[in-house]
Amino acid sequence: MEHSIIIPKHIAIIMDGNRRWASERGLPVLEGHRRVAGPVLEKLIEHAAKIGISYLTLWSFSTENWARDKREVAGIMQILRHGFKTYGLKMHRKGIRIRVIGDVSKFDTDIQKSLNDLVELTRNNARITVIFAINYGGRDEIIRATNKAISYQLSAISKKKDSNKVLSESWNLTTESFSKYLDTSGIPDPEFIIRTGAEQRLSGFLLWQSEYSELYFPDFYMPEFTPKRLDEAIEEFYRRKRRFGK
Repeated sequence: MEHSIIIPKHIAIIMDGNRRWASERGLPVLEGHRRVAGPVLEKLIEHAAKIGISYLTLWSFSTENWARDKREVAGIMQILRHGFKTYGLKMHRKGIRIRVIGDVSKFDTDIQKSLNDLVELTRNNARITVIFAINYGGRDEIIRATNKAISYQLSAISKKKDSNKVLSESWNLTTESFSKYLDTSGIPDPEFIIRTGAEQRLSGFLLWQSEYSELYFPDFYMPEFTPKRLDEAIEEFYRRKRRFGK
């Protein structure tokens, strides 16, 4: 990759095609997930940090994925358990900060604890921030954020004698104030969203944050995502003309 190319600050990836990759090779479905959770992500994260990407968001499990075959879901849960324990410490040693977006309350308590411990362990790391979107859906995030905003305002009103003053001064939400209630609070919107597997849709991924994101839909599956292909994607991003509605 040419050094003159501007690197996006935040890249988000919809990791699609794991099952198709495994099926086309006559492998069990979970083998695609295992390959991504192991060598593929480790190399991608390392390369992203090396070339100067500040934030990398990885959609690992959606709110709709619970509807898949129970054996596959159970297998994915085991992969999550193993992955966060095995690679979590390794990422910490490499200076990688981990954040999580999505409703993690739906997971078993041991998975929740592993996630919370990893987020806390890596909170002061600054080499790159990797955000795992787990039990994540864009509509779900916006609904949860709206409920947080309403709850906060009602709580503020109840603490004031003059509720009309509170309403006039702080009830109206703005783009900036609403963003603070989202899972991604404090994280810049992604400039570039990549969906592997040739499907050309976002499926609700980062609905609020993707307003001006450039989109890229390569044909290869997520288990085939190499650092070289990340470089090629960034070169494609560099060729885009971003106008932001102007």
